Amino acid sequence: MQRRELIQLMAASGFIPMLSQAQTTGALKPGKPYAGTTINVLSVVAPQFSAHEAKLAEFEALTGIKVKYQYVPFPSMREKLTAELVAKTDQYDVLSAMDVWGPSLYNLFDPINDRLAEKKIDMTARYPHAHLRAARDQNGTGKNILGFPIRGHVQLMFYRKDIFAKLGLKPPETWQQMIEVGQQIQSKSDLSGVAMYYGKTAGQNLMIWFNYLWGMGSDLLDAKGQPMFNNAQGVVATQAYVDVLLKHKAAPAGSASFNEADAVNSVAQGKSAMVPVWWWRYSGLVDPKTSTLKPDQVGFAPLPSMPGKEATTYTNTWFYGINKSSKRKDATMEYLTWLTNPEVEKSVLLDRKLNEVVAVQTPNLIDGDVNLRFGGMHLFGAQALKGAKGTPLFAQWPQVSDILEASISEIITGKIDVKSALDAAASRVKRAMR
Repeated sequence: MQRRELIQLMAASGFIPMLSQAQTTGALKPGKPYAGTTINVLSVVAPQFSAHEAKLAEFEALTGIKVKYQYVPFPSMREKLTAELVAKTDQYDVLSAMDVWGPSLYNLFDPINDRLAEKKIDMTARYPHAHLRAARDQNGTGKNILGFPIRGHVQLMFYRKDIFAKLGLKPPETWQQMIEVGQQIQSKSDLSGVAMYYGKTAGQNLMIWFNYLWGMGSDLLDAKGQPMFNNAQGVVATQAYVDVLLKHKAAPAGSASFNEADAVNSVAQGKSAMVPVWWWRYSGLVDPKTSTLKPDQVGFAPLPSMPGKEATTYTNTWFYGINKSSKRKDATMEYLTWLTNPEVEKSVLLDRKLNEVVAVQTPNLIDGDVNLRFGGMHLFGAQALKGAKGTPLFAQWPQVSDILEASISEIITGKIDVKSALDAAASRVKRAMR
């Protein structure tokens, strides 16, 4: 992408090229008042956080505070946080949580409103609403801010740009076009059309399903907090979602048990031509350590939509908060103030050794240098975040997620029809909500 093309894309997206950061950043306290303190971070595994850890020498030099990380794999993270909630220990000072877990874990975190005011950090100028809601109490609508959004995702369609060019194909704009394009690729190459992931792994098989559900005009819960995913639109949406594999055979057979990583690997290893997935997976698609593909072979586009409907993206946000039981809260706030400075996030994005695309801060989503490096990907993300949806934030989500992912996994076997499976799931969700 050339700078002129970037300016045109910015104008078309309705974004100004730069955003003043004067009201978004906070300052560290002078004089190193917390020198000699060690704070401990409990974090989910992610390359972005490893990049943060690699920059700690800078923070330690500025403050005299040492920081130690402990990483937990994603499938085990919720259980680890729940154990911390029960034990109420001060072993960790910084805790990372995913948005949908927040309502069941709010009591883990110490509100930081006063600390933000002291630092003059304007959270609404810094973060899109879709990400900031993850760090608020009262199911994302409360006044108490429990932490900083630190890692957030939108979904994109990644595709083999070289294969599409060779066959004269364009990225699909609808889910039906995705099937048709996938079938054409299968008939003219040895690649599968689109790698889907229907396997039962920490709710990953729901992440594309939600876009089908919203696209058909249904949703997870109605205004009264009762399940509505099994209404007529929900049944049609779910049938369309599973039929990519079951009826149209546009996905590899392994998709029935694939998790997200399996689907991405199918593209990275040259076995599939498309994958709808979180944008952070881009790094794995172009990293020679994990992929057979080169960057110029990997394209991206907004997610497909239902015909005549606006494109959607399910968002996923992680936030870092201060453990309510910590005895080192002031030093911990210093660390979070440094870590969440937009310039730190930008430095990771522009590090040529990394290929790390994840950004949650508005100044970086619309930054010219960031978008020049990644071909406008972050403007796509900023545009998607304007109307992005997430699941309703409620304490019963872990149980509801388990019910729904089991239902999708059961449907994809072909042994139960969609309507029966969704009705059974809705009955169980009603009990969970009570």
